[in-house]
Amino acid sequence: MIVVVIVTKAAILLHGALGSGPAAPALLTPARAATEHGQEAPKAPAAPPKPPAAPQAAQPVPSVDPKSPPDPPAISDSERALLQNLRDRRRELDARSDALNEREAVVSAAEQKLDARVTELKSLQSRLEVLDAEQKQKTEAGWQSMVKLYEAMKPRDAAGILNDLSLPVVLQVMDRMKDAKAAAVLSAMNPERARDVTAGLAQLRTGRDNVDAKLAGS
Repeated sequence: MIVVVIVTKAAILLHGALGSGPAAPALLTPARAATEHGQEAPKAPAAPPKPPAAPQAAQPVPSVDPKSPPDPPAISDSERALLQNLRDRRRELDARSDALNEREAVVSAAEQKLDARVTELKSLQSRLEVLDAEQKQKTEAGWQSMVKLYEAMKPRDAAGILNDLSLPVVLQVMDRMKDAKAAAVLSAMNPERARDVTAGLAQLRTGRDNVDAKLAGS
């Protein structure tokens, strides 16, 4: 390399010295000068190796999703007719269900009105029973007052009045009188009247006993 540099400088100097003379020979290249002096010309640096070509990407293969549903099978005319019949039947059942629901709503409203009416009638019945009991108490108090009046009278005087009264009134008075007072009045009454009063009292008390027995048995 040192020799090449020296030869190159010498060529430059020589060219400058001969500039005014005939045309100077062309400068020797370092490689030629080195060759002429019996030296080996320097080798050019080797070119860098080319990078390996990138492998060509493989074309993607379309994949099939195993979870995707298969295409639905074709429907025949008979199956289509069957499906239409099922839809019509479904509509009919829905219409019947709606009609039943409406009917149940009407019946429920009627039952509510009926229950309210029954409650009102029960309340009215309770008030009537109270009024009836009060009326019976007043009636009984009136009869007891009349009985005390006849018991305070002499048997003959009481019999004279009872002979002219209606039989139902006489029976109510005699039924509430004490047995001793009633016996004295009966003995003072007309014999025919006394028989009627006795038969009426027996029938009245027998009927009352039967009613009490039925009530006790129920």
